[in-house]
Amino acid sequence: MTAQVWLYFFLAVSIVSLLVAFLFARQVIGSDFGTVDMQKIAGAVRKGAEAFFKRQYRRVAALGLLLPTFSFAQGEHAGGGEANLVLPDLKSVIFEHFFGLNGHALLTWGLLFCFGGLLFGLAIYVQLKNLPVHRSMRDISELIYETCKTYLVTQGKFILLLWAFIAVIIALYFGVLAPVPGKSIAVTLPIILLFSLVGIAGSYGVAWFGIRVNTFANSRTAFAGLRGKPYPLFAIPLKAGMSIGMLLISVELLIMLFILLFVPPDYAGPCFIGFAIGESLGAAALRIAGGIFTKIADIGSDLMKIVFKIKEDDARNPGVIADCTGDNAGDSVGPSADGFETYGVTGVALITFILLAVKGPETQVQLLVWIFVMRVAMLISSSGAYFLNGLIAKAKYANSDEMDFEAPLTSLVWLTSIVSIILTYIVTYLMIPNLGDGTLWWKLASIISCGTLAGALIPELVKVFTSTKSGHVREIVTSAREGGASLGILSGIVAGNMSAYWLGLSMVALMGLGYYFSTGASMAVLMLAPAVFAFGLVAFGFLGMGPVTIAVDSYGPVTDNAQSVYELSLIENVPNIEAELKKDYGIDAKFERAKHLLEANDGAGNTFKATAKPVLIGTAVVGATTMTFSIIMALTHGLTINVDRLSLLHAPFMLGLICGGAVIFWFAGASMQAVTTGAYRAVEFIKANIHLEGAEKASVTDSKKVVEICTKYAQKGMFNIFLAVFFSTLAFAFMEPFLFVGYLFSIAIFGLYQAIFMANAGGAWDNAKKVVEVDLKQKGTPLHDATVIGDTVGDPFKDTSSVAMNPIIKFTTLFGLLAVELAVTLSSSNPMLTRVLAIAFFLVSVFFVHRSFYGMRIDSKGSN
Repeated sequence: MTAQVWLYFFLAVSIVSLLVAFLFARQVIGSDFGTVDMQKIAGAVRKGAEAFFKRQYRRVAALGLLLPTFSFAQGEHAGGGEANLVLPDLKSVIFEHFFGLNGHALLTWGLLFCFGGLLFGLAIYVQLKNLPVHRSMRDISELIYETCKTYLVTQGKFILLLWAFIAVIIALYFGVLAPVPGKSIAVTLPIILLFSLVGIAGSYGVAWFGIRVNTFANSRTAFAGLRGKPYPLFAIPLKAGMSIGMLLISVELLIMLFILLFVPPDYAGPCFIGFAIGESLGAAALRIAGGIFTKIADIGSDLMKIVFKIKEDDARNPGVIADCTGDNAGDSVGPSADGFETYGVTGVALITFILLAVKGPETQVQLLVWIFVMRVAMLISSSGAYFLNGLIAKAKYANSDEMDFEAPLTSLVWLTSIVSIILTYIVTYLMIPNLGDGTLWWKLASIISCGTLAGALIPELVKVFTSTKSGHVREIVTSAREGGASLGILSGIVAGNMSAYWLGLSMVALMGLGYYFSTGASMAVLMLAPAVFAFGLVAFGFLGMGPVTIAVDSYGPVTDNAQSVYELSLIENVPNIEAELKKDYGIDAKFERAKHLLEANDGAGNTFKATAKPVLIGTAVVGATTMTFSIIMALTHGLTINVDRLSLLHAPFMLGLICGGAVIFWFAGASMQAVTTGAYRAVEFIKANIHLEGAEKASVTDSKKVVEICTKYAQKGMFNIFLAVFFSTLAFAFMEPFLFVGYLFSIAIFGLYQAIFMANAGGAWDNAKKVVEVDLKQKGTPLHDATVIGDTVGDPFKDTSSVAMNPIIKFTTLFGLLAVELAVTLSSSNPMLTRVLAIAFFLVSVFFVHRSFYGMRIDSKGSN
């Protein structure tokens, strides 16, 4: 058989494999993705994976003799793409101000700081576990953890199923169409697949650590509230958040340093690209599915307050445990995996740029080592600012009866930003004082500082629209007082739209300032497209206070859970509880005071959850711009040809810009549709099974059933969305490469504004409800009902659709690196086949877009 025939055969078998995987998923999750059978999934995934890889191994082995023929057919195309990148010798540059160490030795010392960050996270883990807590509260938090474990195990198996789709494309590209020149397929392909699994494991592992830490912290925070002092309610959630943030960044940095230091330079490229794709897939799955899960549970639980006029987190409501699980699945697991992926993908984007666009291996080494030393410095600045801010907050609030919970969180963000900026200039001067014309050190430090400043400035702007003290939030309450839920919802939409304007312009201003520093000859003589590098460094600066950003984001789910744990524990009903608390813990319990403080602290948690979202989405957009540059470099042969096609005058590029907006708006609707249908089923079940008379709390069986409903619709929605995004990426890449470049820019820009709008509108509705509950003390009133309805509208806005834009943008960009190179390689030998596949992929994507609504509609007969 000829090489062409073998190629067609392999493509056909790969597409059939994808369809079989879809049918397999449909079978194990149910004919309509019905009840999940965990043992069935486990066995089927294992058997399917074994059979799949045996088949793929045989195909690659059979095609091995034909690879020289394929390479000849490809002409001048350099296969392997980013996997073909080779690291320069890190030992070739000496850094005089760092004890005369060379780059390799200096980064080796960085490993010690990574281990220090790990120890920091684990030490806080142990401290939280050993904090005092009453058994009634500990039992509830352990029940929440057990349901979270079940959810994570289910999602882990589901992610492996999704990974099979990516593995097919990786095997096809690197194993058949474009093997990395000069490298053995038997080594390169397994490395990429292995490190894609490492990336998934990293996202998954830090997510698991996050829920364990948070479920320790939630019960300890609830118990601390019994003393009637606000400070411990602030200190415990923040300590949990810093534990997650420090461990997350340390693990990410440790893996990337391992690749830089211990993997042969020829194979670092495959490791980085595989790692980035894996962590992006893991984060996308956990973020999207977690967002759907948490809002199904939240809406199902919240609506019972209106239907039955019961209090929030009423123990008789079987939806409350699912809501607590969702707080971790969506608001802890999702951000942890998302932060891990954001940090890694931004680093890979900058490494790729340096190796592609920077002239001279010595300059490449200087910039690579500088970036990673800066990452170590960011760990130091975040931990130092945390301890310093902790001392100030403790001195100010430890014995106070009143406390503004937002104040020390705000001071922590600004303190970290200031310390990071100062350290950025010091480290940059010491490392690269003579780079270029001698002015580059302060220009590069200034560009990073623009991003670091954004990490502090953006939260301040977000608070203008979402804080309980915000004029916009008060406007929602005022509107709802006279106009009910309708006017309250309209006011929230106003807040979201206006926030998009101010946050968008602030990002443009800071990116523009970074661009200004990149202009002139000093950077242009060292690299191509210095403005792109500047934008990548701005994204890098966004993450300059990464542990603190993750910490204030994780603060919210702990405070939310703490309030729920208090109510679910029924501690006030425990016989002789006051005497027991006095004897065993030395506490004069103040129950009403504790409930008030926990509710007020939840408002601060809502605000700071909202502040982290635009920082992460901003990083995704700016980082995706840098990563897209890799595609542009490949398509233009280093900006030497076809540059005119990156223009509105090139019709496919313009069409790509329009396509990206369509996909973003579909995604927002599809993710909310999954929440809507799942919430309908959850409400239906809860209303039929809630027992308000003669029952002290809901049965564990009923609570687990609600968790099962949430998991079912999270997976069903995620599967449709993933395959639609997967095949859309292939379709647009195969249609025309420059159309795909326009598509990538479009999803980044549309995604940015859609995410900001939805996140801040949702945050405003959430805290409007909190104002009514805490400040106005009007629970159970028509005003409260109106704000609860607004909050349920905002739930999928802020915690499902908006937050998932980030991993969707980055996954599409990363996977697009493979897709567009696969398309170009195939087109060079058979343009007609490329067009046929583009149409086929597009039709498959439309099928799943169609299914994301028509397959998810609410069926009154209960069949969906």
